[in-house]
Amino acid sequence: MSKRIIVVTGASSGMGKEFVYQIIKKESVDEIWLIARRKERLDQLARVISIKSKVLSLDLSSKEDLNTYKVMLEKENVEIVILANCAGYGKIDHYENINHETTMNMMNLNMKAIVTMIDYSLPYMVKGSKIMNLASCSGYLPIPYLNVYAASKAFVLNYSRALNRELKYRGIHVLAVCPYWVHTEFFKRAKDQQSHDVFRFYGKIYQAQPVINKAIKDLYRQRDVSLYGIINKLQIFLVKILPMNLVMNVWLKIQNLHGEKNIK
Repeated sequence: MSKRIIVVTGASSGMGKEFVYQIIKKESVDEIWLIARRKERLDQLARVISIKSKVLSLDLSSKEDLNTYKVMLEKENVEIVILANCAGYGKIDHYENINHETTMNMMNLNMKAIVTMIDYSLPYMVKGSKIMNLASCSGYLPIPYLNVYAASKAFVLNYSRALNRELKYRGIHVLAVCPYWVHTEFFKRAKDQQSHDVFRFYGKIYQAQPVINKAIKDLYRQRDVSLYGIINKLQIFLVKILPMNLVMNVWLKIQNLHGEKNIK
């Protein structure tokens, strides 16, 4: 008999960690696989949750580490009940200030890793299995000074919505979660810690708990997109009806940015 499992990437902190806390109260499975780079964080999480855990210290921007996941699936008799792709990061800065290696790593983790995790997981999914991909409200618009991150989340959003339609024949549901700013370690990694903040205005920064709570509800309601927060929904509505050049002009004006590389 197959072992029923949940797989969560980015489980060491932020949205991924919060998803682990909440989903084990909702779904009854035999084991949860916790995936992230920081093993000590995963070990700490595994010790405090009330379910059998498998800790996988993997860097999902690495082909070799992704293959490690594939090999582990091949060795074990599992049924993946839920795959939650929560790993990802962004950089807030002028495009020319971000080195090529960082940009490629961001793209690998935010896009290629999600596609690969799904490709490797689908053979172990059955009718009723679910996939949750962490996108962003930034996926709805081009954002100067958050350029590559926003573009990568546009990919995740559109990929997830189309994949949801393509997997309906198997009874597998796919959800894209598109939060506004959320209080996580995202900011610590996104900002240049040696200089001032590039953005001066964030509007609202939500807590992870209600965002994930809404996402899990939407996952079981079989929605294709999960949006939390009035500000988030209003922004996305306006982006859909206003000219994109106007949207970007307003964004830059709010942040007091003018396309310059050296930000004062």
